[in-house]
Amino acid sequence: MKLFGTDGVRGKAGKKISALNSLKLAMATGIYFKKFAKTNKILVGKDTRRSGYMVENAIVSGLTAVGFDVIQVGPLPTPAVAFLTENMRCDAGIMISASHNPFFDNGIKFFDAHGNKLDNSIESEIEKIFGDDELIEAHQATDKDIGKSKRIDDVIGRYIVHIKNSFPKSLSLSGMRVVVDCANGAGYLVAPSVLSELGADVITIGDTPNGFNINDGYGAMHPERVAKAVVKYRADIGISLDGDADRLVLVDENGSVINGDKLMGVLALYLKSQNSLKGNGMVATVMSNQGLDDYLKSNNIELYRSDVGDKNVVELMKSKGINFGGEQSGHIIFSDYAKTGDGISSALQALAYLITIGKKASEVFNPYISYPQELVNLPINQKKEFKSIKGYDELVKTLEKNSVRYLFRYSGTESKIRLLLESKDKILLDKMMDKTKEFFKSLL
Repeated sequence: MKLFGTDGVRGKAGKKISALNSLKLAMATGIYFKKFAKTNKILVGKDTRRSGYMVENAIVSGLTAVGFDVIQVGPLPTPAVAFLTENMRCDAGIMISASHNPFFDNGIKFFDAHGNKLDNSIESEIEKIFGDDELIEAHQATDKDIGKSKRIDDVIGRYIVHIKNSFPKSLSLSGMRVVVDCANGAGYLVAPSVLSELGADVITIGDTPNGFNINDGYGAMHPERVAKAVVKYRADIGISLDGDADRLVLVDENGSVINGDKLMGVLALYLKSQNSLKGNGMVATVMSNQGLDDYLKSNNIELYRSDVGDKNVVELMKSKGINFGGEQSGHIIFSDYAKTGDGISSALQALAYLITIGKKASEVFNPYISYPQELVNLPINQKKEFKSIKGYDELVKTLEKNSVRYLFRYSGTESKIRLLLESKDKILLDKMMDKTKEFFKSLL
């Protein structure tokens, strides 16, 4: 069984993310990190899914079984786990979450001692250990070497202070009305607290998790919910997070969803105006619209493109000496403040810009015309190498002949194929997407 996808390990709770697999994966992870252990502590957080209890207990058992001590911090955003792993001097961190997926899925994300997501080579090493029962058996601790666990419930304050410090001390959210949708997920305590403490008039929705309602009609996958609340309460802006609060979708005062590429483009210019844009560039993924390229180029900012996944964005940012990047889906990385996508921190940067410029969200976050683009997610039964699919080369040649930019990729976490097409001609785009969908539907 292949374990790791584009963002840790993810699958149906009780199946791929079972108690047994979670136990073995924790043991394999512990065995790997024992080689580098300095404090002999691993931090474990989770989102609000019911299955988190099962997975958390299995992970704690697995880690203590190979001799690690465990710090359990309960429901917290993914970026909080990354921050606390480094802040509390742990050898590694683990976040139990399936991000934006429904409650019946769960996942396990890993961080090194510096709060960075693991690169592919480390994931491969852990996967090898996972498959070696004899090695796992040989590394089980006994006697006084068996680890212990401790639950700490007050670390949320450390993260709140950290997040607030990312907001300019010269500014205040006083006088600003904000609607925040927490997706009934991991940000349901942190997000309203941070915004309130910075002075905002906060209206919170999606803040009553029950173990089954995470991402269910609320959050970044359903921005229409926060849009409706923004209009109802005459708010200045709406903030929508996903289940583990590492993704951000903003809605302007009219209830219109702000395009993720446009948001990143404006924030890049904001950083440049503050002399804070390192490397005079930003990183986006191959999914981002060509309009973002054109907009940044017109403002003398370089755009670099990475593969999909905020981990890939971060890796390219590091190699280029850049401190800003993200994905159009809402993972935005300000590396001066966070090691991964952080929906709350990114929202604060957007709010700081709005206050600084003194204009409405609808006026500032729509700075250019995007090329027509369409993204379709198709459920599939199998994942074949594209080159091996009969007729694939002909499809690609047709798209290229018509100057249609394309990106096809399988989801790393679901049985889906993601089809992205982009063209200056909307009518042509629709025609080519119909052709592309039918092609993949018939063969996968």
